Parts: sequence; C-alpha cells; structure tokens
Amino acid sequence: MIDKFVRYIQTEKRYSVHTVKAYERDLYQFLDYLTKNYEEVDLLSVDTAIIRSYIIEMKEAGVENRSINRKISTLRSFYKYNLREKRIDSTPMTSIKSLKQPKELAKFVPEQDIERLTFENAGTFEAKRDELIFEILYQTGIRQSELRMLKDVDVDGDALIIKVRGKRNKERIIPIGKELYVMIEEYKGLREEQNFINDNTALIVDDKGRNASPKFIYKVVHNILMDITTIEQKSPHVLRHSFATHLLNRGADIRAIQKLLGHSSLNSTQIYTHNTIDKLKEVYKMAHPYGDE
Repeated sequence: MIDKFVRYIQTEKRYSVHTVKAYERDLYQFLDYLTKNYEEVDLLSVDTAIIRSYIIEMKEAGVENRSINRKISTLRSFYKYNLREKRIDSTPMTSIKSLKQPKELAKFVPEQDIERLTFENAGTFEAKRDELIFEILYQTGIRQSELRMLKDVDVDGDALIIKVRGKRNKERIIPIGKELYVMIEEYKGLREEQNFINDNTALIVDDKGRNASPKFIYKVVHNILMDITTIEQKSPHVLRHSFATHLLNRGADIRAIQKLLGHSSLNSTQIYTHNTIDKLKEVYKMAHPYGDE
C-alpha cells in the first residue's frame, strides 16, 4: 500500500528524492505505531481518533510541532490519494488540523560580512571552484540542489542568464552579472586543465571530477562563512536567505524576488520581509525630520 503511494508521488507528482524518502519514512513510522498499539487495524481502516492519539503520543515524546505537521501533511496526502483511488470511502484527516508553531525567522549573512570576503589561491582549480560555489549561491539565490543540477549548457553568456531546474523540475531563468559569468568561464578553463576522465556535464564538480554531493557543497560554504561571519547557521540555504533579504533591503519588489527564488506562493517569500524592518527603521531615523525624536 505504501509502495503504491510512493510510486505515485515519484512518477505523477514528481516529488524530489528527498521529499519521497521523507514521506516514505513518515508512513512507515505511522505503520509501526499502528502495529504496536492497534494490532487489528491496518492503514486503510484508521479513524480520526487513532490519528489524534498518534499526534498526542508524538507531543508527549517531545517531537517538535514542525515535525508533527510534516507527518500530518504526509498522512493527509496518503489518505487523499487512497480516497481518489476509491480504496477508502472517507479520509480520517478531514478534521485534523496542523499544530500552531512560531514563525521561524530567516537567518541571513549581514552585507558587511559579505563585503569582507576574500579568496586566497584563487588561481587554483579548487579555490576558483569554491569561490564560484559561494558566489553563484549568493548572487542568484538558487538552492544547493539546483546548483548541483546546473550544467555548462545552462549558462548563457550572451544573454547573461542561467537556466535553473527547481522543485518538480520547474524551469526558471535567473539573470547573472558579467563578473559572475567571467568567473564561470575562468573556472571552466581551470576545470579543463584537470583532465578529468569522465563525460560529466555538471558545471560544479568535486576534486575528482564527479558530481558535487550535498555534503561537499555544505562543507565549502560552511568553511567560507566561518571566516567572515559569526551567525550560528552556516549553510548553503543561508546564502539563499541572504540573497532575498539583501534584495528587499535595497528596494526590490517582493514579487520579483518570489520569481527569482522559484516560490509558488508569495507566503513563502514573505518570511524575508521581517528582516527589512530594522533597515526601514534606520532609513526613517536618518531621513525623516522627526526620526530622531
């Protein structure tokens, strides 16, 4: 039963590998809960009371609301799918609501920290690649998964754009600056000199010419951020947050930022607006005649 649902979200919904694994893990955890507590109940005979008891057990075990909500979302999708397939007459999730959780503020690197960035040994392949990883993530706001999917052909030097494949393989166009394009070309020249023995078409590769792994990208970004900023979170996604926040601080339209980030909903983009409040206060204080009063 779970396998059929997993195939459905893989092939029809075209969810990412990471999302599919998360859904599958959530469902098997719920199945384990049923096996331990309701011996004669299978996945398709679950009622709302059982769902509620599962949520209560997770709360008592100290599971965070965010994680519980993800599991609720998984179950909601699973039962909606089975209702569509007419394997059940009704879904037990109808009256189940997500738990309230505090809105998480997006962490970002201050602009003054970014300005302190310098790269040593930039003439080597490894140093140029690490610099490029950082600059592409910060200057375009793409996800690290999207960076790993970039190919040489996705970079258009004449139009100064890159083609990015985002969630569910949705393609979007992102403008790049001339300096970033020159950096890409310099990196490609150094990469060519490595004489890697493979036919890899990925733009970013590791020291052996293989596709860069998520762990590899994380390590590169983490090490660079360690040298320039004191913020606690030092991950590739922080550069995406920084990209959006810095654009907003400089007056960019939030709907334009939504398109650049590949958000389907404006709500996802609005998490960055809180970061601009302090900036607006500064502007008001400096520019308004009564700002200092």
